[in-house]
Amino acid sequence: MKLTREVKVGLLVILGIIFFIFGFSYLKGNNLLESNNMYFTEFDYNGLQQSSPVTIKGNVIGKVKEIKYDFNTGKTRVAFNVDPNLKFSKNSVIRLYETGLIGGSALAIIPSKDSDVADNGVFLKSEIEKGMIKSLTGNFSELSTDLDSTLKSADSLLVNLNELVTDNSENGLKNILTELNSTLKSYKNLSYSINSVVKDNDASISTILDNFKTASTDLTILSAELKEVNLSKTVASLETTLTNVNGLLTGVKEGEGSLGKLLSDDKLYANLEGAASQMEQLLEDMKLNPKRYVHFSLFGKKAKQYDAEGNEIKIKE
Repeated sequence: MKLTREVKVGLLVILGIIFFIFGFSYLKGNNLLESNNMYFTEFDYNGLQQSSPVTIKGNVIGKVKEIKYDFNTGKTRVAFNVDPNLKFSKNSVIRLYETGLIGGSALAIIPSKDSDVADNGVFLKSEIEKGMIKSLTGNFSELSTDLDSTLKSADSLLVNLNELVTDNSENGLKNILTELNSTLKSYKNLSYSINSVVKDNDASISTILDNFKTASTDLTILSAELKEVNLSKTVASLETTLTNVNGLLTGVKEGEGSLGKLLSDDKLYANLEGAASQMEQLLEDMKLNPKRYVHFSLFGKKAKQYDAEGNEIKIKE
């Protein structure tokens, strides 16, 4: 059957209209060849566009189909479709979030762990995730406040430092630097003096160092000789001597030997004490009556005699 030119033109026009409708729907995010499930949610404000992606765990599984403002509730009602192969709970949450720094929003399905599968056309709960731009805005706002406080502190510090620099009193920085400069000059002069003393007494210092070296050498030799001495034998002999002395002192303490008897015999002590007393009386009597004991005569006169009581004995001629 041969088609006329008019029929061909009509068919082309019909195909053109079909392609136009299909392309326009596709640009709006509607694929007429797909049979996706439709779901609904709502937000307090609108941040979406038609054909905005719908994701789950970062994977795109659908698109926003319709955005409509509800005059009764004052909320934005959103309709979106997802792949019919996706099964998720009707208690899942639809989250509105930002997709980048320069804007753009999307919906994310936050699935619930229960097994109550959401049917086609179900209304789902929603939430809004705080965007990165808002977080940065809040952080920059807090940073600005802290920076303002820091700048005020820095300004006060600079003012105080300026006052310290311009202060000419003894507490000022100029006076402190002047005194520090004077101190450094004094140290410089002292170092010159020390260098001069060292230079003038270089020979003496060398002699002292040589003497010290000789003394250290002698000490080294002495320490070597002491090292070679049999100290253990000397210590053993000293220990034996101390043991003998200890035994001797023990014997004396116990009254052994002449020295022990002398120290421990009370009778001997009493006799010595009596003898000392009599000797004291004798010395006292000699002091008071020296003529009884010493007689001196140039003419041969006989000495007087006394009895035990000290009375003079008369001698008959």
